[in-house]
Amino acid sequence: MRLVVARCQVDYAGRLTAHLPMATRVLMIKADGSVLVHSDGGSYKPLNWMSPPCTLREGVTDDGAVEWVVMSRTEDTLRILIEEVLHDSSHELGIDPGLQKDGVEKHLQELLAEHPATLADGLTLVRREYPTAIGPVDLMCRDASGASVAVEIKRRGEIDGVEQLTRYLELLNRDPLLAPVRGIFAAQEIKPQARVLATDRGIACAVVDYDALRGLDSTEDRLF
Repeated sequence: MRLVVARCQVDYAGRLTAHLPMATRVLMIKADGSVLVHSDGGSYKPLNWMSPPCTLREGVTDDGAVEWVVMSRTEDTLRILIEEVLHDSSHELGIDPGLQKDGVEKHLQELLAEHPATLADGLTLVRREYPTAIGPVDLMCRDASGASVAVEIKRRGEIDGVEQLTRYLELLNRDPLLAPVRGIFAAQEIKPQARVLATDRGIACAVVDYDALRGLDSTEDRLF
């Protein structure tokens, strides 16, 4: 992973356009090829990013400024104009073992992967732990019409979980092979503030009955 702290201007052009004026930011280039732009505020969410597969070209403008041009396979472009580099380092992180969920939350994911239609009629599983540049989505599914559905599963549904799913949806909807992608926020209990935020962002909420799901997975119904 390469970490660069620099005064930079960032412009994104693609299905939408976005501009970040000159300021000091952290530029993160991950081993998988993704490029993320972070500020000191805004919690852990990047200000902008480009997910893999993409290419990064470093060059110099006619004015002598350093410029990074990051281009996706769909020709979306992230253009980073660097005024001053304050820090530049590279680090080998190795293979990450991944997030270890607590027992109930992990079992919820396993049960919902086996019975996705309990979340919405006609829902079928595509993949568990669907990989993205900012972490894996718990379940990637398709609804009865064939549209993509990302499911985030929590033991207790709070605002942080809705924010996490929102970031996944922003990223997944940049992929023309998946878009449009809608979200389902599933938990044993969903806090009122989290439900309001999810509804405002067009995310469906599903309260999961853990004991009922365990009944569907009863060993008495198995052949082996």
